[in-house]
Amino acid sequence: MDLDGRHIVVTGGASGIGRACALRFADEDAKVTVADLDESGVQAVAREIGGLGVRADVGREQDITSLIAEAEQANGSIDAFFSNAGITGPAGGPPDLLDEDWDLLWRVNVMSHIWAARALLPPMLERGEGYLLSTASAAGLLSQLGAVGYAATKHAAVAVAEWIDITHRADGIRVSCLCPQFVNTPMVTDGVLDVDKLQQIAQVIEPEQVADDVVDAMREERFLVLPHPEVAKYMRNRGSDHERWLAGMRQLQAQLGGLGRAQQ
Repeated sequence: MDLDGRHIVVTGGASGIGRACALRFADEDAKVTVADLDESGVQAVAREIGGLGVRADVGREQDITSLIAEAEQANGSIDAFFSNAGITGPAGGPPDLLDEDWDLLWRVNVMSHIWAARALLPPMLERGEGYLLSTASAAGLLSQLGAVGYAATKHAAVAVAEWIDITHRADGIRVSCLCPQFVNTPMVTDGVLDVDKLQQIAQVIEPEQVADDVVDAMREERFLVLPHPEVAKYMRNRGSDHERWLAGMRQLQAQLGGLGRAQQ
């Protein structure tokens, strides 16, 4: 997809990957609508790029449908919707997470993508084109040490994106799924106790590098966006010998101790 003149909506756009992508899309002369729970932050980004800023809680379907309506009223039909907003949720396993934790993780990390597709797929299918992007995580392709809720919901986010691509690519719908490891954003850096241990898993890259990779993937209309290319190797290892991969993950968990921060 050529982004020049296209209308792109970005959720989680006040900071981190979302902000970097909004700025990068604007550099490509796209019309950009940014949304976030952080109203002052999202309005600052909107002013920076000359776009529209909307306060929205992606964990509520009504907020997503209202965002889409406001974006279309301001900038016309949505050519691409980037479901980027996500949360880490609590660390721990099944005994540690409450039903309320699972509910919030599921709504923000999975249902937000489904609600956006529910609203946008019919008009996109009618036009015969459209682009749905989503931020999952390398955790959605592999796993997340120390955080079962994040691992499970990010796996589900990847599955949603795959299903839409399989079902609707022939109808003109393009899908990309962003699956980074560690990115220098508050989601990753806030509360990390041992950065040296973090660097044992993967290099911490900047959001601007991720934004460049997203734009390249959109130009190529490529499904997987892997800012950390080694993730592809880990996926091959996982598929070729699952038992060995599980043993390796257990060994890594033992080496890293209590590290269980989210990858994104």
